[in-house]
Amino acid sequence: MSEKSSKRAASGFSERLRKIFIKYEEALTYIFFGALTTLVYYIARFGSRMLLGEISGAAMIATAIAQITAITFAFITNKLFVFASLDLHPKKIWSEFVPFVICRAATGVFTMIAMIVLVDGLEIHQDFICKIVVSAISLVLNYLFS
Repeated sequence: MSEKSSKRAASGFSERLRKIFIKYEEALTYIFFGALTTLVYYIARFGSRMLLGEISGAAMIATAIAQITAITFAFITNKLFVFASLDLHPKKIWSEFVPFVICRAATGVFTMIAMIVLVDGLEIHQDFICKIVVSAISLVLNYLFS
């Protein structure tokens, strides 16, 4: 293969990738910021757990702090970068934030129920695999409801 045809092939490949990104930009950015939200959750969970030390209920408090932090981060990044909703009027923000939080709470409840059904009810003892499957379903549900 000559250098010219090699460059043409690379250019064609780059163009195909660009078209795929443009076609699926919203879903791809949603997944990207979802991964960042997961990272934010674990950093907030670990950090708050370390700061709380050995007080009673520290694990639950740290989980709540991490959940609030992650949901807030997800809302901001989804609003600005995924859905490009740049209306920052307080009433508009509130009208988007409340359903967003309700949706996240609903998928959180779904996750808990699904894990109980799969692990305890159906006795699937691969809880990590169950969690991955349930998380994937939650990701799709959150995207659809966003």
